Amino acid sequence: MIGKPITGKSFGGCIQYLLNRDEAVIIDSEGLQTKNAQTISRDFNIQRTLNPALGKVVGHTILSWSTADNIKLSDEIMTKVCKEYMDKMGIKDTQYLIVKHTDRQHPHIHLVYNRVNNHGQTISDQNNYKRNIKACKAITEAYGFYMSPGKQQVNRAQLKGRDQIKYAIHDQVNKAIETSRHWTELEHKLQQFGIKIHYTYRGKTSQVQGISFAKDGIKFKGSAVDRSLSYTAIQRKFDQKLSKTNTILQAKPQTLGSRLDTEKQQNQPNESIIQSGNTRSELLDLLMGYTNTQEYNPFQQGLLKRKKKKKGQQFKR
Repeated sequence: MIGKPITGKSFGGCIQYLLNRDEAVIIDSEGLQTKNAQTISRDFNIQRTLNPALGKVVGHTILSWSTADNIKLSDEIMTKVCKEYMDKMGIKDTQYLIVKHTDRQHPHIHLVYNRVNNHGQTISDQNNYKRNIKACKAITEAYGFYMSPGKQQVNRAQLKGRDQIKYAIHDQVNKAIETSRHWTELEHKLQQFGIKIHYTYRGKTSQVQGISFAKDGIKFKGSAVDRSLSYTAIQRKFDQKLSKTNTILQAKPQTLGSRLDTEKQQNQPNESIIQSGNTRSELLDLLMGYTNTQEYNPFQQGLLKRKKKKKGQQFKR
């Protein structure tokens, strides 16, 4: 199960959107006359007057499940789950409406609630996205709902607004990290897609403690896009690449050096042979490297014969 929290200003527009369609079914409500869209909007607006200073008074959350959960869901289960979600999100003592839509393959419901509660107090929307993720995960695990293995399963074509931008950032950043060795390269590649990186520093120091990604005027913390895109997680990937590169660079000269040492040892004359009283010509041949174990080279052998012949002629004179 996943949730998408939204805040708005108009109950009328929201309720009209939810109910003016054939597949809409009201499965639960509280503090509202559900005769039609007009009576519902009127009741919401009456309560909002208890706190006229609050602008974004409309709380709206879409709760969605995988098609794999169809067999587990009923109107009663959806209502129960929605109430548990509201409790975890601190949505209490207020009017609400739960509407089920069947226009998509995946089951989903819309929760609309008044952010002005029954006592005129404001229901906070602070850290809504983070609290929403935590609540949905807890409910998914408790009920055994299907949990997607990753963002790869999300249908990008169906996304709009913030979600569309969020997933565009997710996909482009992951792709750019694969071919980047450090932050400067990553920044340059993301700029081509209109994505900017904003760094958060610890106090007044130059120590980076977090990052955000911005596109089309909308900014997300790296960890809010995905846990793998926090500053620490990305830096770890760069460190691993650097370590791997250093290992390769260090391995090459060692391998070459050890090979040269081996070849040098193999080509060095055996000291015991030198000390065993061999003839001068044998020692000379040995030092020159012309041993019986070497491959026969006719050019080198001919050159040696000519040198010996020339030397013999000099002695005759």
